[in-house]
Amino acid sequence: QVQLVESGGGLVQAGGSLRLSCAASGLTFSNYAMGWFRQAPGKEREVVGALTRTGSSTYYADSVKGRFTISRDNAKNTVYLQMNSLKPEDTAVYYCAARQAFLYGIWLSVNDYNYWGQGTQVTVSS
Repeated sequence: QVQLVESGGGLVQAGGSLRLSCAASGLTFSNYAMGWFRQAPGKEREVVGALTRTGSSTYYADSVKGRFTISRDNAKNTVYLQMNSLKPEDTAVYYCAARQAFLYGIWLSVNDYNYWGQGTQVTVSS
């Protein structure tokens, strides 16, 4: 079955960096568009970044643009989220998600994705 496993979360001071990874198995990874979402306590899950099957096109939420970078390595079945200049408001559980997709499709809604990881906690202290 399809599995998405996130790693790389943790506690970091404001201004610091973290790199999240999401390892996929049970699917043909290059056929799937991928996304990173986050959910803070009491808030809805929101998209952070997303990219196409090839990684040629990306999307970032305004709140993270210029600080976060999403990328993928289809040879390693892995998608990454590099997070720099972290702020306390970035504190949340971060999830990766997968959706079988056409070559150039990119999706931004929770409901667009078929598969989800279990999430990894990111806590940014002030």
